Amino acid sequence: MKVGIPREVKNNEFRVAITPAGVHELVRHGHQVVIEKDAGVGSSITDQEFVAAGAQILPTADEVWAAADLL
Repeated sequence: MKVGIPREVKNNEFRVAITPAGVHELVRHGHQVVIEKDAGVGSSITDQEFVAAGAQILPTADEVWAAADLL
């Protein structure tokens, strides 16, 4: 299954829906994870940390929505 994580769009909401450890677990169990560019910035998580855990970074929310089976 392909799991998608878009950036948060609510005002004053800086969290991201998954951590690199969560990405690692999903990938370890055979899933793919796509994350919108800079989704983790407000939580001090870089795109590179997500990539190192096995995620693919996509440039826009529209691309994440189009690629994912589950958000």
